[in-house]
Amino acid sequence: METSSMIGLATVVALLAGCAGLLLPFVVRPFLHRWNLVDIPTARSSHTSPVFRGMGLATALAAVLGYIAVLVDGQIPTDRSIALLVLFGMLASGALGWLEDYSGVPIAIRAAIQLLIGLVVTVGMTIMLGTSVFWIPLGVFAIAAYINVVNFMDGINGISGLHGLTVGGAYAFAGWVNNMPWLLAGGLAVAAAYLAFLPWNVRTGKNVFLGDAGSYFLGGAIASMAVGAFLSGVYVEYILAPLLVYLADTGTTLLRRVIKGEQWYKPHRTHTYQKLTDLGLSHLASAGVVTLATVLVTAITVIALPFETQNAVGAALLVALVLALYLALPAILRKVGQPNGR
Repeated sequence: METSSMIGLATVVALLAGCAGLLLPFVVRPFLHRWNLVDIPTARSSHTSPVFRGMGLATALAAVLGYIAVLVDGQIPTDRSIALLVLFGMLASGALGWLEDYSGVPIAIRAAIQLLIGLVVTVGMTIMLGTSVFWIPLGVFAIAAYINVVNFMDGINGISGLHGLTVGGAYAFAGWVNNMPWLLAGGLAVAAAYLAFLPWNVRTGKNVFLGDAGSYFLGGAIASMAVGAFLSGVYVEYILAPLLVYLADTGTTLLRRVIKGEQWYKPHRTHTYQKLTDLGLSHLASAGVVTLATVLVTAITVIALPFETQNAVGAALLVALVLALYLALPAILRKVGQPNGR
C-alpha cells in the first residue's frame, strides 16, 4: 500500500475516532444517569465518591466508528477478513462488558463468553491466514486473559486512557512498518478514542469511568489485534513489548494472591499501581509511571529489533531491569520515605 494511502487512512481514522470520542460522552452520559450506573466506592476502591461508570460505551463506539469507516470505504484493501475478525473481537468484548456494567454477568458465564470470543477470533484468523492449528489454544487464552488483565488494571483515573493511547499507537506503528493497513487502522482507532476519553476521566469532581464496557473493549481490541498480527507474521517484539508492564503487574499480583490463598478474582488494592497511590502519588502520577515504563520497554525493544543477537540480549536485560524497577518502586518509595531509612 502506498505511503500516501496509508497517511490518508491514518488521518481519517484518527479524526473520526478522536472527534467521536470527545463528543459521544455528551450523548451517553444522560443515559448513564437514567440507568443509575453509578460506581459506589468501597474500601478497595481508589476513588472516594460515587462516579458514573459505563462511559466506555461512548469510547468503544468512537473506536468502532473510526475503524468501520475505513473498512467500508475500501481503505483497507488487503486482509479485510482479519479486520472484520478484529472488529468482532472489539464489539463482542465491549458488549460483554456493557452487560456486566448494566446488569452483571455470573463469573463462570463471563469467563465462558470470553473464551468463546477468543475461539471465534483465533479460529477465524487461522482459517483465513492458513496458519497452524497449534496456535489456536494460545490465541484463545491470550484474548480471554488480556480482557481480564486490562479490567484488573483499570482502577485509577487515566490509566486505561493512557494504555489505549500507548498500545494503540505502538500497534499503529507496527501496522505502518509492516504495511498492514488493518493493524494501522485498528491501532489508531483505539489510540484516538482512548486519548479523547482522558479529559472526561481526569477532570476534578466531574470525572466518569470507562466501566467494564470500556476496559473489556480495550482488552479485546488489543488482544484481537495482537493475535492477528502474530498469525500474520509480525515480529513478536512489536506485539508483546507494549503489554509487558500490564502483564508483569497483573501476573505478579495474581501469583502473590494465589500463594497466600486469597480469592484472586475478588477486588483488592495490591497491584503495583495501586500501591503507588496508597503511598501518596496521584492517580495521574501513578498512571504516568505505568505509561512511562510501557513506553521505555516498547522503545527499547523496537530499537533493538534490527540489531544483532548481542544487542538484543542487552535490550532484553534492560527491559527486565525496567520491569523490575517498576514492580519494586512501591517498596523503594516506602523505604526512602521512612525516617532514617527504617
